[in-house]
Amino acid sequence: MNPYLITILALLVGFSLFHIWIHALNLSAVQPEIPAEFKGVYDPEKYAKSQTYLRENTRVDIFTHILKTGVLISFILLGGFNLLYQTASGFASSLILQGLIFAGLLMLVNTIWGLPFQLYDTFVIEEKYGFNKTTPKTFVMDQIKGLLLGVLIGAPLFAALIYFFDVAGGNAWWISWLVVTLLQLVLLYIAPVFILPLFNKFEPLEEGSLRSALENYAKAQGFQLSGLFKIDGSKRSTRANAYFTGFGKNRRIALYDTLIDNHSEEELVAILAHEVGHAKCKHIHKQLAIGILSTGFLFWMLSLFVREPDLYRAFGIPGEAPLPLYAGLIFFSFLYTPISAVLGILTSILSRKFEYEADAYAVNTTRGSEALISGLKKLSVDNLSNLTPHAWLVFLEYSHPPVLQRIQAMRKLDPA
Repeated sequence: MNPYLITILALLVGFSLFHIWIHALNLSAVQPEIPAEFKGVYDPEKYAKSQTYLRENTRVDIFTHILKTGVLISFILLGGFNLLYQTASGFASSLILQGLIFAGLLMLVNTIWGLPFQLYDTFVIEEKYGFNKTTPKTFVMDQIKGLLLGVLIGAPLFAALIYFFDVAGGNAWWISWLVVTLLQLVLLYIAPVFILPLFNKFEPLEEGSLRSALENYAKAQGFQLSGLFKIDGSKRSTRANAYFTGFGKNRRIALYDTLIDNHSEEELVAILAHEVGHAKCKHIHKQLAIGILSTGFLFWMLSLFVREPDLYRAFGIPGEAPLPLYAGLIFFSFLYTPISAVLGILTSILSRKFEYEADAYAVNTTRGSEALISGLKKLSVDNLSNLTPHAWLVFLEYSHPPVLQRIQAMRKLDPA
């Protein structure tokens, strides 16, 4: 039997079983008693609702994971990828055109297959627990815009990668790495101005006490605010958030309208301080550098396997020259799964460290920890967050430390 097929099937089944186990284990860490830190903030009824929300999401996640894994394995074994290959090669003789058709069909199949799960999550679960504000029109438009962006950005990039791996031989991996890195930097620069506004309305934060407080804080820290914006997060959800994006003159700090409506001025200054902390500590640059290095490693690994005939045979495609390299670019992602998982864990560990550092920056540059703690508590309650996730799930998947650990760390920074 094909060794690549055995490896890929083992990885799919193994990672699926592990995912199910770790999320089932997470339910065992649920504590029916409200943690002391949240008493008086989380009322018993809403706390019980948060645990029901967690259990229902976990059950749906496990069912979805089993179903998706089963369908993917069936798609591989029953020749689904070969059917897409035969269709693409029947429509075009050019390797690049074949690749674009193959990728387009795969994206279409994946979108149609994933649509019911997105609909259920948005209009059933999120609706049931009071989060959803997305209208059917907004949902459809988001799907269309996402597909168009995927075509406009993804198609030229995928065509370029096919070309490089076809003609550049041993140099293909580093040329592809260079091109992807340049594109990533361009997108980071233009996204706040041209891409993100396609999905949300960005409005400069209106003049008033809040804007003055935020600008005064930024000025005191020597932080140049290129843009301070309010976005219409309430268009899709009641959830609140704030984030820092872009660089150079397109650097922006965005506050959800839901965040502004539900938090005090002092809390919002502390939340801004946390975001400024990420910038001051160079977290964005460090994460970008790690991402670039990871991409280079991925392309180097890809170059070792993309011309292996058995990789194509594992997916039902004849491993005969000329190889459809465009399919190999996609098939390699299955082999890369364990490396991607390890890199994801390491990245999450670093991300959690960065969150502690940004919290510390906020505490040290505002009036202590209470404002940020209060803001985090409100966010946790409003989002029905799980306050007691299992330590293994945190280690494997959490990009942010659990809120109780963040609060504990911040309290230690307050003057005695």
